[in-house]
Amino acid sequence: MKIREKMLPVLQPKGGKEEIKALQEVIESGWWGKGPKVAEFEEKFAEMVGHKYAVAVTSASHGQDLIMKALGLKGIDVINPAISFIATAMIPLWNDFTSNIVDVKRDTLCIDPQDVERYKKPNSEVLIAVNQAGVSADYEELRKVFGGFILEDTAHSCYTPGAGLGGDAAVWSFQAVKTMPTGDGGMITTNDKQLAEKCREMTWFGVSSTWSRASGAKPGYAWDYQVDLVGYKYYMIDIIAAIGLEQMKKLPENLKFRRHIQDRYNNELHPLLERPPHSETVQYYVARLEQNRKYAPDGSGFTTIYDRDSLIDYLADKKIHTSVHFKPLYMYSPLKQNRDYPVCKTEWVKLISLPCHNAMLEEDIDYVIYWVNKYFDERV
Repeated sequence: MKIREKMLPVLQPKGGKEEIKALQEVIESGWWGKGPKVAEFEEKFAEMVGHKYAVAVTSASHGQDLIMKALGLKGIDVINPAISFIATAMIPLWNDFTSNIVDVKRDTLCIDPQDVERYKKPNSEVLIAVNQAGVSADYEELRKVFGGFILEDTAHSCYTPGAGLGGDAAVWSFQAVKTMPTGDGGMITTNDKQLAEKCREMTWFGVSSTWSRASGAKPGYAWDYQVDLVGYKYYMIDIIAAIGLEQMKKLPENLKFRRHIQDRYNNELHPLLERPPHSETVQYYVARLEQNRKYAPDGSGFTTIYDRDSLIDYLADKKIHTSVHFKPLYMYSPLKQNRDYPVCKTEWVKLISLPCHNAMLEEDIDYVIYWVNKYFDERV
Protein backbone atom coordinates (compact mmCIF):
# COMPACT_ATOMS: atom_id res chain seq x y z
CA MET A 1 0.00 0.00 0.00
CA LYS A 2 1.28 3.46 -0.91
CA ILE A 3 2.32 5.66 2.03
CA ARG A 4 0.00 8.63 2.36
CA GLU A 5 1.32 12.19 2.11
CA LYS A 6 -0.50 13.72 5.07
CA MET A 7 -0.25 12.44 8.65
CA LEU A 8 -3.36 10.64 9.90
CA PRO A 9 -4.04 12.11 13.36
CA VAL A 10 -4.75 9.86 16.32
CA LEU A 11 -7.54 12.22 17.41
CA GLN A 12 -9.41 14.97 15.58
CA PRO A 13 -12.72 16.85 15.96
CA LYS A 14 -15.37 16.95 13.26
CA GLY A 15 -17.91 19.70 12.69
CA GLY A 16 -19.96 20.97 9.81
CA LYS A 17 -22.51 23.43 8.51
CA GLU A 18 -24.73 22.92 11.56
CA GLU A 19 -22.07 24.24 13.94
CA ILE A 20 -21.28 27.12 11.59
CA LYS A 21 -24.94 28.11 11.44
CA ALA A 22 -25.29 27.89 15.22
CA LEU A 23 -22.24 30.11 15.69
CA GLN A 24 -23.58 32.62 13.19
CA GLU A 25 -26.86 32.82 15.07
CA VAL A 26 -25.09 33.52 18.36
CA ILE A 27 -22.85 36.16 16.78
CA GLU A 28 -25.81 37.89 15.17
CA SER A 29 -27.81 37.74 18.41
CA GLY A 30 -25.43 40.19 20.05
CA TRP A 31 -25.11 37.97 23.13
CA TRP A 32 -21.79 36.09 22.99
CA GLY A 33 -21.14 35.53 26.69
CA LYS A 34 -22.94 33.31 29.20
CA GLY A 35 -26.58 33.44 28.21
CA PRO A 36 -29.57 31.46 26.91
CA LYS A 37 -27.51 28.92 24.94
CA VAL A 38 -25.56 27.95 28.06
CA ALA A 39 -28.80 27.55 30.02
CA GLU A 40 -30.24 25.36 27.24
CA PHE A 41 -27.07 23.29 27.03
CA GLU A 42 -27.05 22.69 30.79
CA GLU A 43 -30.70 21.61 30.83
CA LYS A 44 -30.39 19.21 27.89
CA PHE A 45 -27.11 17.74 29.05
CA ALA A 46 -28.41 17.05 32.56
CA GLU A 47 -31.42 15.29 31.03
CA MET A 48 -29.18 13.18 28.78
CA VAL A 49 -26.92 11.92 31.57
CA GLY A 50 -29.66 11.48 34.17
CA HIS A 51 -28.65 14.11 36.71
CA LYS A 52 -30.87 16.84 38.14
CA TYR A 53 -28.33 19.64 37.86
CA ALA A 54 -25.65 20.69 35.37
CA VAL A 55 -23.18 23.58 35.52
CA ALA A 56 -21.33 24.49 32.32
CA VAL A 57 -17.69 25.50 32.82
CA THR A 58 -14.60 26.43 30.84
CA SER A 59 -13.04 22.96 31.11
CA ALA A 60 -13.37 19.65 32.91
CA SER A 61 -10.27 20.60 34.91
CA HIS A 62 -11.94 23.78 36.12
CA GLY A 63 -15.03 21.74 36.94
CA GLN A 64 -12.97 19.47 39.18
CA ASP A 65 -11.35 22.50 40.77
CA LEU A 66 -14.72 24.12 41.49
CA ILE A 67 -15.99 20.97 43.19
CA MET A 68 -12.84 20.79 45.34
CA LYS A 69 -13.38 24.39 46.39
CA ALA A 70 -17.15 24.06 46.86
CA LEU A 71 -16.70 21.15 49.28
CA GLY A 72 -14.96 23.57 51.65
CA LEU A 73 -12.39 21.03 52.84
CA LYS A 74 -8.92 21.88 54.12
CA GLY A 75 -5.67 19.92 54.14
CA ILE A 76 -7.16 16.72 52.80
CA ASP A 77 -5.77 13.79 50.85
CA VAL A 78 -7.22 13.08 47.39
CA ILE A 79 -6.93 9.60 45.90
CA ASN A 80 -6.19 9.34 42.16
CA PRO A 81 -5.57 6.49 39.71
CA ALA A 82 -2.03 6.10 38.37
CA ILE A 83 -3.22 6.01 34.74
CA SER A 84 -4.79 9.35 33.86
CA PHE A 85 -4.04 12.73 32.34
CA ILE A 86 -1.94 14.82 34.71
CA ALA A 87 -4.80 17.24 35.50
CA THR A 88 -6.47 14.59 37.67
CA ALA A 89 -3.66 14.69 40.21
CA MET A 90 -2.55 18.29 39.65
CA ILE A 91 -5.87 19.92 40.59
CA PRO A 92 -5.71 18.75 44.23
CA LEU A 93 -2.32 20.49 44.43
CA TRP A 94 -3.96 23.76 43.33
CA ASN A 95 -5.99 23.54 46.53
CA ASP A 96 -3.09 22.63 48.83
CA PHE A 97 -4.30 19.03 49.06
CA THR A 98 -2.10 15.98 48.61
CA SER A 99 -2.46 13.64 45.62
CA ASN A 100 -2.46 10.03 46.74
CA ILE A 101 -1.85 7.97 43.58
CA VAL A 102 -2.90 4.32 43.64
CA ASP A 103 -2.58 1.46 41.16
CA VAL A 104 -5.09 0.43 38.49
CA LYS A 105 -6.80 -2.82 37.54
CA ARG A 106 -5.14 -4.68 34.71
CA ASP A 107 -8.28 -5.34 32.67
CA THR A 108 -9.78 -1.82 32.61
CA LEU A 109 -6.86 0.42 33.66
CA CYS A 110 -9.35 2.07 36.04
CA ILE A 111 -8.60 2.73 39.70
CA ASP A 112 -8.18 -0.44 41.77
CA PRO A 113 -10.52 -0.57 44.81
CA GLN A 114 -8.12 -2.93 46.61
CA ASP A 115 -5.28 -0.43 46.25
CA VAL A 116 -7.61 2.33 47.47
CA GLU A 117 -8.28 0.31 50.61
CA ARG A 118 -4.58 -0.40 51.02
CA TYR A 119 -3.35 3.20 50.73
CA LYS A 120 -6.21 5.43 51.90
CA LYS A 121 -5.32 7.70 54.81
CA PRO A 122 -7.32 9.09 57.74
CA ASN A 123 -7.63 12.40 55.85
CA SER A 124 -8.51 10.81 52.47
CA GLU A 125 -11.84 12.55 51.92
CA VAL A 126 -12.08 12.74 48.11
CA LEU A 127 -11.50 10.06 45.48
CA ILE A 128 -11.28 10.82 41.76
CA ALA A 129 -12.22 7.83 39.62
CA VAL A 130 -11.44 8.09 35.91
CA ASN A 131 -13.53 6.14 33.41
CA GLN A 132 -10.52 5.23 31.30
CA ALA A 133 -11.18 5.41 27.54
CA GLY A 134 -14.91 5.32 28.31
CA VAL A 135 -14.80 2.15 30.43
CA SER A 136 -16.37 2.82 33.84
CA ALA A 137 -14.55 2.23 37.10
CA ASP A 138 -16.05 -0.24 39.59
CA TYR A 139 -18.11 2.18 41.70
CA GLU A 140 -19.88 -0.54 43.65
CA GLU A 141 -16.56 -1.84 44.97
CA LEU A 142 -15.20 1.67 45.48
CA ARG A 143 -18.18 2.50 47.72
CA LYS A 144 -17.39 -0.55 49.86
CA VAL A 145 -13.83 0.59 50.60
CA PHE A 146 -14.16 4.40 50.51
CA GLY A 147 -16.70 6.42 52.46
CA GLY A 148 -15.75 9.91 51.30
CA PHE A 149 -16.76 12.05 48.32
CA ILE A 150 -16.36 10.27 44.96
CA LEU A 151 -15.79 12.53 41.98
CA GLU A 152 -16.39 10.69 38.72
CA ASP A 153 -14.09 11.88 35.94
CA THR A 154 -16.21 11.20 32.87
CA ALA A 155 -14.00 13.07 30.39
CA HIS A 156 -13.81 9.90 28.27
CA SER A 157 -17.43 8.81 28.77
CA CYS A 158 -19.63 11.23 26.86
CA TYR A 159 -21.86 9.38 26.61
CA THR A 160 -21.70 5.89 28.06
CA PRO A 161 -25.14 4.92 29.47
CA GLY A 162 -24.92 5.07 33.27
CA ALA A 163 -21.71 7.07 33.26
CA GLY A 164 -21.68 9.87 35.80
CA LEU A 165 -24.08 8.13 38.16
CA GLY A 166 -21.51 6.16 40.14
CA GLY A 167 -20.08 9.07 42.12
CA ASP A 168 -21.41 12.04 44.09
CA ALA A 169 -20.73 14.33 41.13
CA ALA A 170 -19.33 13.97 37.64
CA VAL A 171 -17.19 16.18 35.43
CA TRP A 172 -17.42 15.94 31.63
CA SER A 173 -15.05 17.25 28.96
CA PHE A 174 -15.79 18.90 25.61
CA GLN A 175 -12.15 19.54 24.79
CA ALA A 176 -11.27 19.57 21.09
CA VAL A 177 -10.51 15.84 20.72
CA LYS A 178 -13.24 14.44 22.97
CA THR A 179 -16.30 12.55 21.73
CA MET A 180 -18.46 15.70 21.93
CA PRO A 181 -15.98 18.50 21.17
CA THR A 182 -16.69 22.22 21.43
CA GLY A 183 -13.07 23.41 21.21
CA ASP A 184 -12.90 23.40 25.00
CA GLY A 185 -15.34 23.36 27.86
CA GLY A 186 -16.75 21.08 30.50
CA MET A 187 -19.82 20.27 32.57
CA ILE A 188 -20.41 19.47 36.24
CA THR A 189 -23.41 17.22 36.86
CA THR A 190 -24.85 16.09 40.17
CA ASN A 191 -28.06 15.41 42.08
CA ASP A 192 -26.79 17.56 44.96
CA LYS A 193 -28.65 20.87 44.63
CA GLN A 194 -26.52 22.69 47.19
CA LEU A 195 -23.27 21.63 45.50
CA ALA A 196 -24.58 22.61 42.07
CA GLU A 197 -25.74 26.04 43.24
CA LYS A 198 -22.44 26.77 44.95
CA CYS A 199 -20.43 25.69 41.90
CA ARG A 200 -22.64 27.84 39.66
CA GLU A 201 -22.18 30.86 41.91
CA MET A 202 -18.42 30.38 41.90
CA THR A 203 -18.13 30.27 38.09
CA TRP A 204 -18.04 34.07 37.88
CA PHE A 205 -16.44 35.58 40.97
CA GLY A 206 -19.53 34.84 43.06
CA VAL A 207 -21.65 37.18 40.90
CA SER A 208 -24.98 36.10 39.41
CA SER A 209 -24.69 35.91 35.62
CA THR A 210 -25.32 39.06 33.58
CA TRP A 211 -27.89 37.21 31.48
CA SER A 212 -29.92 36.05 34.47
CA ARG A 213 -30.04 39.62 35.77
CA ALA A 214 -30.64 41.31 32.40
CA SER A 215 -33.49 38.95 31.55
CA GLY A 216 -35.04 39.00 35.02
CA ALA A 217 -38.16 40.62 36.40
CA LYS A 218 -36.33 43.88 37.13
CA PRO A 219 -33.97 44.48 34.21
CA GLY A 220 -33.57 48.09 35.31
CA TYR A 221 -31.62 46.83 38.34
CA ALA A 222 -29.29 44.59 36.29
CA TRP A 223 -26.27 46.59 37.44
CA ASP A 224 -26.74 45.59 41.08
CA TYR A 225 -25.51 42.31 42.51
CA GLN A 226 -24.23 40.74 45.70
CA VAL A 227 -21.08 38.67 46.21
CA ASP A 228 -21.20 36.27 49.14
CA LEU A 229 -18.20 34.04 48.45
CA VAL A 230 -14.86 33.93 46.67
CA GLY A 231 -15.42 32.99 43.04
CA TYR A 232 -13.49 32.45 39.82
CA LYS A 233 -13.89 32.98 36.09
CA TYR A 234 -14.85 29.48 35.02
CA TYR A 235 -18.15 30.00 33.18
CA MET A 236 -18.95 28.74 29.67
CA ILE A 237 -20.07 31.22 27.00
CA ASP A 238 -22.86 30.92 24.43
CA ILE A 239 -20.42 30.56 21.52
CA ILE A 240 -19.15 27.31 23.04
CA ALA A 241 -22.60 26.12 24.15
CA ALA A 242 -23.99 26.59 20.64
CA ILE A 243 -21.40 24.14 19.30
CA GLY A 244 -22.16 21.77 22.18
CA LEU A 245 -25.88 21.71 21.39
CA GLU A 246 -25.17 20.75 17.77
CA GLN A 247 -22.59 18.15 18.75
CA MET A 248 -25.08 16.62 21.19
CA LYS A 249 -27.53 16.05 18.34
CA LYS A 250 -24.81 14.22 16.40
CA LEU A 251 -23.51 12.23 19.35
CA PRO A 252 -25.46 8.96 18.79
CA GLU A 253 -24.26 8.64 15.19
CA ASN A 254 -20.74 9.76 16.07
CA LEU A 255 -20.46 7.12 18.79
CA LYS A 256 -21.89 4.50 16.45
CA PHE A 257 -19.05 5.21 14.01
CA ARG A 258 -16.44 5.07 16.78
CA ARG A 259 -17.75 1.65 17.78
CA HIS A 260 -17.51 0.65 14.13
CA ILE A 261 -13.82 1.57 14.18
CA GLN A 262 -13.46 -0.41 17.41
CA ASP A 263 -15.14 -3.45 15.85
CA ARG A 264 -12.97 -3.34 12.74
CA TYR A 265 -9.78 -3.05 14.77
CA ASN A 266 -10.88 -5.88 17.07
CA ASN A 267 -11.71 -8.15 14.14
CA GLU A 268 -8.92 -7.33 11.73
CA LEU A 269 -5.76 -6.32 13.62
CA HIS A 270 -2.96 -8.82 14.16
CA PRO A 271 -3.65 -11.19 17.11
CA LEU A 272 -0.40 -10.19 18.84
CA LEU A 273 -1.95 -6.81 19.57
CA GLU A 274 -4.06 -7.14 22.73
CA ARG A 275 -7.51 -5.60 22.36
CA PRO A 276 -8.91 -3.12 24.91
CA PRO A 277 -12.12 -3.82 26.85
CA HIS A 278 -15.30 -2.83 25.02
CA SER A 279 -16.14 0.87 25.21
CA GLU A 280 -19.41 2.56 24.28
CA THR A 281 -17.66 5.86 23.52
CA VAL A 282 -14.22 4.68 22.33
CA GLN A 283 -12.62 7.97 23.35
CA TYR A 284 -9.33 6.19 22.70
CA TYR A 285 -8.61 2.80 21.15
CA VAL A 286 -5.90 1.71 23.58
CA ALA A 287 -4.32 -1.56 22.47
CA ARG A 288 -1.40 -3.27 24.20
CA LEU A 289 1.75 -4.84 22.84
CA GLU A 290 4.07 -6.85 25.05
CA GLN A 291 7.75 -6.66 24.24
CA ASN A 292 9.22 -9.73 22.53
CA ARG A 293 12.99 -10.23 22.46
CA LYS A 294 15.39 -12.94 21.41
CA TYR A 295 19.02 -13.64 22.18
CA ALA A 296 21.30 -12.77 19.27
CA PRO A 297 23.09 -15.79 17.72
CA ASP A 298 26.44 -13.99 17.91
CA GLY A 299 26.11 -13.70 21.69
CA SER A 300 25.94 -9.89 21.63
CA GLY A 301 22.80 -9.82 23.78
CA PHE A 302 19.08 -9.51 23.30
CA THR A 303 17.47 -7.90 20.25
CA THR A 304 13.87 -6.68 20.14
CA ILE A 305 11.58 -8.45 17.71
CA TYR A 306 8.62 -6.18 18.43
CA ASP A 307 7.45 -3.76 21.11
CA ARG A 308 5.24 -0.72 21.62
CA ASP A 309 7.87 1.94 20.92
CA SER A 310 9.12 0.39 17.68
CA LEU A 311 5.50 0.07 16.49
CA ILE A 312 4.96 3.78 17.24
CA ASP A 313 8.07 4.66 15.19
CA TYR A 314 7.09 2.32 12.36
CA LEU A 315 3.60 3.80 12.07
CA ALA A 316 4.96 7.36 12.22
CA ASP A 317 7.09 6.53 9.17
CA LYS A 318 3.85 5.46 7.46
CA LYS A 319 2.20 8.80 8.37
CA ILE A 320 0.06 7.34 11.15
CA HIS A 321 0.04 9.30 14.39
CA THR A 322 -0.35 7.26 17.58
CA SER A 323 -0.14 8.12 21.26
CA VAL A 324 0.10 6.66 24.76
CA HIS A 325 -2.84 7.15 27.15
CA PHE A 326 -1.26 7.64 29.59
CA LYS A 327 2.19 7.95 31.12
CA PRO A 328 1.77 7.09 34.84
CA LEU A 329 1.20 10.10 37.08
CA TYR A 330 3.82 9.06 39.63
CA MET A 331 6.53 9.50 36.97
CA TYR A 332 6.11 13.30 37.01
CA SER A 333 8.31 15.24 39.46
CA PRO A 334 5.51 17.01 41.41
CA LEU A 335 3.68 13.71 41.90
CA LYS A 336 6.41 11.29 43.00
CA GLN A 337 5.17 8.58 45.37
CA ASN A 338 7.16 6.27 47.63
CA ARG A 339 5.49 2.96 46.71
CA ASP A 340 5.28 0.27 44.04
CA TYR A 341 2.76 0.08 41.21
CA PRO A 342 3.05 -3.49 39.95
CA VAL A 343 0.14 -3.38 37.50
CA CYS A 344 0.80 0.09 36.15
CA LYS A 345 4.54 -0.53 35.84
CA THR A 346 3.94 -3.66 33.76
CA GLU A 347 1.07 -2.40 31.61
CA TRP A 348 1.79 1.21 30.67
CA VAL A 349 4.86 0.28 28.58
CA LYS A 350 2.51 -1.79 26.37
CA LEU A 351 -0.09 0.92 25.70
CA ILE A 352 -0.58 2.36 22.23
CA SER A 353 -3.55 4.44 21.09
CA LEU A 354 -4.45 4.02 17.43
CA PRO A 355 -6.35 6.62 15.37
CA CYS A 356 -10.03 6.66 16.33
CA HIS A 357 -12.22 9.66 15.58
CA ASN A 358 -15.18 10.84 13.53
CA ALA A 359 -13.11 12.58 10.87
CA MET A 360 -11.77 9.20 9.71
CA LEU A 361 -12.92 7.53 6.50
CA GLU A 362 -13.21 3.80 5.82
CA GLU A 363 -10.03 4.04 3.77
CA ASP A 364 -8.25 5.50 6.81
CA ILE A 365 -9.31 2.50 8.91
CA ASP A 366 -8.10 0.20 6.11
CA TYR A 367 -4.80 2.06 6.06
CA VAL A 368 -4.18 1.69 9.81
CA ILE A 369 -5.07 -2.01 9.80
CA TYR A 370 -2.82 -2.68 6.80
CA TRP A 371 0.29 -1.05 8.25
CA VAL A 372 -0.16 -2.42 11.79
CA ASN A 373 -0.46 -5.92 10.39
CA LYS A 374 2.46 -5.30 8.00
CA TYR A 375 4.63 -4.41 11.00
CA PHE A 376 4.03 -7.86 12.49
CA ASP A 377 4.29 -9.67 9.17
CA GLU A 378 7.80 -8.28 8.77
CA ARG A 379 8.88 -9.49 12.22
CA VAL A 380 7.09 -12.73 13.02
